Amino acid sequence: MRKASVERNTNETKIKVAVNLDGAGIYNISTGVGFLDHMLEQLSRHSLIDLDVSAEGDLHIDSHHTTEDAGIAIGEAVSKALGERKGIARYGGAMAPMDEALTRVALDASMRPYLVWRVEFVRDKLGEMDTELFKEWFQAFAQAAGITLHVETLYGDNNHHIVESCFKGLARALRQAIEIDPRKPHEAPSTKGVLGGSL
Repeated sequence: MRKASVERNTNETKIKVAVNLDGAGIYNISTGVGFLDHMLEQLSRHSLIDLDVSAEGDLHIDSHHTTEDAGIAIGEAVSKALGERKGIARYGGAMAPMDEALTRVALDASMRPYLVWRVEFVRDKLGEMDTELFKEWFQAFAQAAGITLHVETLYGDNNHHIVESCFKGLARALRQAIEIDPRKPHEAPSTKGVLGGSL
């Protein structure tokens, strides 16, 4: 079982994360940011990664630090659980519809972190959460997890649906990318023999 735990403590947040990449999508999420909790539950359920997140942050200021640091900690835990990444499929992609919204997600779990974010919102907030913070979470997660991540909402009007299609698309693409390839379960999926750096 590919499992890992991470603790991240700063003057702004205290976060504990545990993941099981070979889980069943079981989650226990508490960040103090209701909408973020809801999205992380979607991430766990649709990736089948068991996810335990406990966060305390400076929410009296805003949700920025908690959102970003949660992305970092979850990404670090996923990367730690992947280890040398031998045997993984490496690539994953998904088209995730949510009512009128449709998001395309493609990723490469290559240890080459990069985010392409082509998502636009029609409102500044969802509940108490600034919609601009979703890019911050995806950026933090991609960087810490060591993945190249492309997220593009092709169309959509409802902010809730747009964000949820982004997280569900990430979940499904991630599920594909981290699965062990039964044809080469002990080899890095790269002509270099290791992942990271130039191909």
